[in-house]
Amino acid sequence: MGSCPGTSLDGLDICFAAFEKKERWNFQILQAETLPYPQKWEEKLRNSIHLSPEELLKLHSEYGFYLGQKVQEFITKNDLENIDLIASHGHTVFHQPHKKFTLQIGDGRAVKIATGLPVVYDFRSQDVLMGGNGAPLVPIGDELLFSGYDACLNLGGFSNISLRQNNQRIAFDIAPVNIVLNRLAQKFNKSFDENGDLARKGNINEDLLEKLNTLKFYSQPHPKSLGIEWCTESIFPLLENIETGNVMATFTEHIALQISDVINKNNLQNVLCTGGGTYNTFLTEKIKEKTGSKIMIPENEIINYKEALIFAFMGVLRMNNEINVLSSATGSSKDHSSGIVA
Repeated sequence: MGSCPGTSLDGLDICFAAFEKKERWNFQILQAETLPYPQKWEEKLRNSIHLSPEELLKLHSEYGFYLGQKVQEFITKNDLENIDLIASHGHTVFHQPHKKFTLQIGDGRAVKIATGLPVVYDFRSQDVLMGGNGAPLVPIGDELLFSGYDACLNLGGFSNISLRQNNQRIAFDIAPVNIVLNRLAQKFNKSFDENGDLARKGNINEDLLEKLNTLKFYSQPHPKSLGIEWCTESIFPLLENIETGNVMATFTEHIALQISDVINKNNLQNVLCTGGGTYNTFLTEKIKEKTGSKIMIPENEIINYKEALIFAFMGVLRMNNEINVLSSATGSSKDHSSGIVA
């Protein structure tokens, strides 16, 4: 079972899945649900980056028990049995791999106490200590569960992509998506821009678009990853004092340009597209317009729960002491089996 809170704070994804290895790994999603955060929890997590050390440690424990409680409620509600483990990603507060640290709160030991089940957690820290970006981690699942596609594109808080290049799986973050668009939608008293309708009504600000497209991150080689700190430093200041609808239209264009540039440069013919941003039809239309590729949008189950599914899979690999992080994707010194077992 995998639990994975989104960076855009749209809720807690819980996925109960079965995995079987014959000639290759197969999976089945048996039950899944997204639990929206109550307002108090959304505010706590959003403000976690500003807490004192003592307050943050308190929230780390408190959120771990909250996750455990929600998982236990999910198990009871669905009469689930024969659960081998819980894989819990936690909520990212800090992500600064160049300084050798990343922090996902939600203590896995608290999840174990609340559920009585083995828990694998803290999937990113080991990779960062080994010189990697600690992200993206999902490529191990793309490689072993979704290898029928040229690439897997995720449109979540950030967009990232994984693909095979020179006989190895590479992956990297492309650009912010919902972490910016949702924040802008809140100015219209909406939690997100449904179908991209708000952005569709706006006009592109060419000056802003150029400033966004020339940010240093986009010209850097992979592996590379993004965090909220980068948005606070490099993105949000650029968006001030411009009409919000036009900012949304411009930022959506920016996302589509950055993603299509990666797809076109790598000559990708069929791309699996998942994550909450997939429902932003204005964005996906723009990506399709700018590429000659087939952008494959799967059933809702995969769109919504692919990341939670793969973290569950990573937990299975970790319990078997098998590789679950690819150095070709993260930039760490070698492939490894990551995650703390409670």
